[in-house]
Amino acid sequence: QVQLVESGGGLVQAGGSLRLSCAATGIIYRIHDMGWYRQVPGKQRALVATITSGGSTNYADSLKGRFTISRDNAKNTVYLQMSSLQPEDTAVYYCYAKLAWLGDSWGQGTQVTVSS
Repeated sequence: QVQLVESGGGLVQAGGSLRLSCAATGIIYRIHDMGWYRQVPGKQRALVATITSGGSTNYADSLKGRFTISRDNAKNTVYLQMSSLQPEDTAVYYCYAKLAWLGDSWGQGTQVTVSS
């Protein structure tokens, strides 16, 4: 069974930075896309950024320039570097992976809170 284990969330002041990590563990044949989504209470989960196994990236338009996604294929790990954080970035951030043969997999979520 594959698990996505997230880390790096927490409380930060507005203007600060955080780095999220997500490691896929278990028996993994191949990981295609990886990414991050976020969700606030009462709203649908929304795209933050995705990255292909080849390193091509896609970002939510509103986050371009502040958030950077990267991955280490050897470690089956995806990262999200977040800078110039604002209170509206407060959300639960979920890691995502599209796995060969197994389909979509999600992490348990990590809370990011930005205080004003």
